[in-house]
Amino acid sequence: MTGPRIFRLSDFQFPDAAARLYPDTPERPWVLEVGFGDGRFWPHHVQHSAQTFAEVPNYLGVELSGVSLLKAHRRLKSAGIGNAILSKMPADVLVREVIPEASLDAIIVNFPDPWPKAGHEEHRLLRVPFFELAASRLKPGGSILFTTDHDEYFEFACREAQASGVMQVETGDPPPAALETKYALKWRDLGLGVNHARFTPTRQTEVPHGSTFPYPETENDVPHAILTLPTDFSPTDFQKYTAQGKGHTVVLLDLYASLRRDGWVALAHVVEGELTQEVLVGITNREDGSTLVRLAKFGGPIITPGVKAAVGAVTDWLKSEGAKVTHRGY
Repeated sequence: MTGPRIFRLSDFQFPDAAARLYPDTPERPWVLEVGFGDGRFWPHHVQHSAQTFAEVPNYLGVELSGVSLLKAHRRLKSAGIGNAILSKMPADVLVREVIPEASLDAIIVNFPDPWPKAGHEEHRLLRVPFFELAASRLKPGGSILFTTDHDEYFEFACREAQASGVMQVETGDPPPAALETKYALKWRDLGLGVNHARFTPTRQTEVPHGSTFPYPETENDVPHAILTLPTDFSPTDFQKYTAQGKGHTVVLLDLYASLRRDGWVALAHVVEGELTQEVLVGITNREDGSTLVRLAKFGGPIITPGVKAAVGAVTDWLKSEGAKVTHRGY
């Protein structure tokens, strides 16, 4: 068995299959941990549950911190846990786009960011939309295990689970390994306790995968446009350009002369809810006199409506500079 692997979002398929992700252990249960921190929970949980697990379940961890990802990778490797995948991305994007319907045995959420300030509740993970999504991705009998030291967030999450109409709420003691995580030890040393709930779907929901997919292998499927630039086009004083649409914001941050081709490269910052990407859009002059505007493959961008809009923003900016657009493919 190979060691734990680190995946980018572009390494996944949409949706993906346990048989592809865990080729050596496709038949085992599949557990997702959201916000694994420095990776302490899973090795401890495997050790504590050795009598429960006939075999170590397949593990998928998602986190936003790159430093935490590296620490967790070292910890799982040291523990000899090979059937594990770690990823750095927003949890709701991963669950919605990558996880097939009715495929997870459990979702673990230990000490998530409580977003305690007034008006910040919309940033919390455990709200009605996530419970509806989780109910579609958990197997019958699967559940979300939630442990937190934050009393108000705990009460909020329990209310949201009930309001979703698809979750049964049971409170009780957390798994022993949840009490050995970094934050649990911190609160224990302060003499404070933790809260724990198990959220179990009462019915299966239908939440389809969205319009997100990896950078396509077929060239014609890459978001692009074809246009004709003015003969005197030579940008030397690029100004930041912003375009907003339904659910996304695109900011063209800068423009660079291409070192390898006759043309330029635009750097775009794309924000879509919890997902943020920085992508490159190439502006390449072609032999027939036309200019190709196309999303670059650099960095393995994920094709979302916002990323398509980034190609559109570059095209519209060029149009404002006098270009004539002959084709839009996005």
